[in-house]
Amino acid sequence: MMAKPATEKHIIYPDTNGKPMAENTKQLEVIVYLYDNLSALFADQPDVFVAADLLWYPVEGRPDIRTAPDVMVAFGRPKGHRGSYKQWEEGGIPPQVVFDVLSSGNRPSELIEKFLFYEQHGVEEYYLYDPDRGILEGWLRTEGGFSAVKEMQGWVSPRLGVRFTLEGVELVLYRPDGERFVPYVELRRRWEQAQREAEQERQRAERLAQRLRELGADPEHLE
Repeated sequence: MMAKPATEKHIIYPDTNGKPMAENTKQLEVIVYLYDNLSALFADQPDVFVAADLLWYPVEGRPDIRTAPDVMVAFGRPKGHRGSYKQWEEGGIPPQVVFDVLSSGNRPSELIEKFLFYEQHGVEEYYLYDPDRGILEGWLRTEGGFSAVKEMQGWVSPRLGVRFTLEGVELVLYRPDGERFVPYVELRRRWEQAQREAEQERQRAERLAQRLRELGADPEHLE
């Protein structure tokens, strides 16, 4: 009797590396700021995928080769939920733009490892921001690997079209139309203010219509 052929071993690609999304509130605030605003920027483009703290596996069969950029953007990939970004299931397309936000817990060896990972696996633009010291660095892919962006103040990302600035130590980005990236809290405040103003205008119009009716006029048929 012939022995049954060995079945291929099932490979597990974990959806978490056991590390927190951020080590402190400042780091988390910047990550959310970038993720929310980039998601909004590309909301109407179905083939742009934006993620935060998502494990990226570039090589099929090698779950040990992985990293989790704080924020990443993949052009040419559909929106949707994923447990991880398996590149061979994404048309072989790597995230073209990645961001990392430093915290006091980052070791130099970890930063070097991530830099080399991104350089090896096809990232086109890599941005690194230190919110404690107000340092912003960037690298672009060239034929020989990554080349540093000489001046990040006012730099415009070739892929994203956004402009980078440092205001003091704070990272501030601007959309291609010149509108400033704003935190969700600020967006919510603006929305609530607009709602209040709309309600005040509705009440004013209602009072005016009531006054016209009291005077014997029909506000619905005024010329």
